Amino acid sequence: MIEADISASLPAFILVGLPDASLSESPARVRAACKNSKLDLPARKITVNLSPASVPKHGSSFDLAIAIAVLSASGLISARSAERFVHLGELALDGSLRRVRGIIPMVIGARAAGFEEVVVPAANRAEAELIRGIRVHAFDHLSQVAILHGAHVEPLLGSANDVPCAPAASEPMRCFSDVKGQEQAVDAARVAAAGGHHMSLIGAPGCGKTMIAQRLPSILPPLDEAQAIEVASIRSLATGEAQERLDFVAPYISPHHSSSMAALVGGGSGIPRPGLISRASSGVLFLDEAPEFNSAALESLRQPLESGVIQLARSNFAVKYPARVQLVLAANPCPCGKATSATSACQCTELQKARYLGRLSGPLLDRIDIQLRLQAARPEVVLDESVTPKTSQKLAEEVLEARTRAKRRLAQSPWSKNSDVPGTYIRQHHRPSTVATALLDRALSRGQLSMRGYDKCLRLSWTVADLNGHDSPDKADLAVALWLRGVDFQAMSRA
Repeated sequence: MIEADISASLPAFILVGLPDASLSESPARVRAACKNSKLDLPARKITVNLSPASVPKHGSSFDLAIAIAVLSASGLISARSAERFVHLGELALDGSLRRVRGIIPMVIGARAAGFEEVVVPAANRAEAELIRGIRVHAFDHLSQVAILHGAHVEPLLGSANDVPCAPAASEPMRCFSDVKGQEQAVDAARVAAAGGHHMSLIGAPGCGKTMIAQRLPSILPPLDEAQAIEVASIRSLATGEAQERLDFVAPYISPHHSSSMAALVGGGSGIPRPGLISRASSGVLFLDEAPEFNSAALESLRQPLESGVIQLARSNFAVKYPARVQLVLAANPCPCGKATSATSACQCTELQKARYLGRLSGPLLDRIDIQLRLQAARPEVVLDESVTPKTSQKLAEEVLEARTRAKRRLAQSPWSKNSDVPGTYIRQHHRPSTVATALLDRALSRGQLSMRGYDKCLRLSWTVADLNGHDSPDKADLAVALWLRGVDFQAMSRA
């Protein structure tokens, strides 16, 4: 809430309530904008309070609200009319309204606070109108907003040439029919998509790790409206891109391995901005060449992978962003990448190999549901034109059917897909038969699985059962889950 007071004292414009640097300059913009809109402010002491005073305020989007509060206090517009609206926008010195980033979450916040009408810059109209349940008024000049609230001035046209930042061109959707000779990896990707599971792919260069990760979004179900609005909100807040329509395709983010921890999880001065894990929420975050990432950046992903949210704390406040991603890691088996090659000899020592993959810590890998080791595809299979792999469309139909089964089974719970269900809930309400879990229990008792790994295998087994049309996981489904988890069956049989 913004309060304004005009007192009989020496002319001054005081802004209080912990404004940041850009907001502290707002009085100069507001005074000039009002004067050039033929709405001269009284030559008195003006005090504006940004309430609550103990919470830091950031950004120029407060400009319009501050101007309206001051005009209301001076009697130039109707205070009763102004208090029904939320006003958002930056002011140019001539009174023009400039677009601001993050308009979607601000309009959502206004609706949640009980407001029914919001005023935004004309350049933000399309984004604001994506939100239902609140009436949007878009103007390009302060004088037009003042007239809305009863001011008797001539309406002026805005001169701010605000060209919205166009969204980055999306890449064409790739199809799984391009992947040949990696049937097991494609099936693992199908399981990952059906249950929302994290996945790691370790194999020699050129064996298809990146191809599979790039095609994973093509078989994910379309986003629902709430997810699409969340994705648009994060994009608007993080990049300033114009979000003129909702995108119902799951996002796909693949950062370079030089990305910092702040880039991955969020950060920056002032209010921390969302990171790449939040921009990929409801979609796929692909870390290619994962061991080359900074270890601190990788470890910072551990908590949000479990909770689905990322909370960034500062000394006097904290922000929370969504982080419900499917993480896909890709790595070579050794620094030279030839450890699993049948044609080239690897020159790496065992110590070098251990150090290289050791950059992916045990606690991080324990959070990855599917841990797959890929072999290079045989040339005769790749070049065989008679082989027709499944298309993304066919795989997407199977994934959607499996998700529907899971959603129907979990209808009485807060969750809708298998990867979200806590292990305690599965063990209490959806535990497979003792006969089916015998192999899984054995792996746990022999230390080949942690308790987290045990629960993840149970979730995987349910996803495999959903894909196979089973009412409950059987021994074969549990065996597939253990294989996807990377458990060594030969070691189990020798033990």
